[in-house]
Amino acid sequence: QVQLVESGGGLVQPGGSLRLSCAASGFTAGYDVIGWFRRAPGQEREGVSCIRSSDGTSYYSDSVKGRFTISRDKAKNTVYLQMNSLKAEDTAVYYCATDPEVVCYSDYIPPAADFGSWGQGTQVTVSS
Repeated sequence: QVQLVESGGGLVQPGGSLRLSCAASGFTAGYDVIGWFRRAPGQEREGVSCIRSSDGTSYYSDSVKGRFTISRDKAKNTVYLQMNSLKAEDTAVYYCATDPEVVCYSDYIPPAADFGSWGQGTQVTVSS
């Protein structure tokens, strides 16, 4: 059974940085893609970034491009989301997710409904 555990959220001032981690366990062959989503209060879940572990292909939404960086450590089965230049509008609960059937391209992240396994989420609050 696949398990995902996020960590690294917290309170940060505008312009600050955080690094989120997504530790994965229980993977079998075929789980190649990890996605990061976020949900702000009253809003739909938004696909922020994804990475294809097999070759490192990654995607960023326009709202975070140039500020966020996704990476993976295969040895630790962990995917990271480095978030720099944070803005108030980045405030949300951040989730990582995976599914053996999803893809990740440089210009595409599947919708949240396509991901079958989710972490519990970690709160990110950007405020002065």
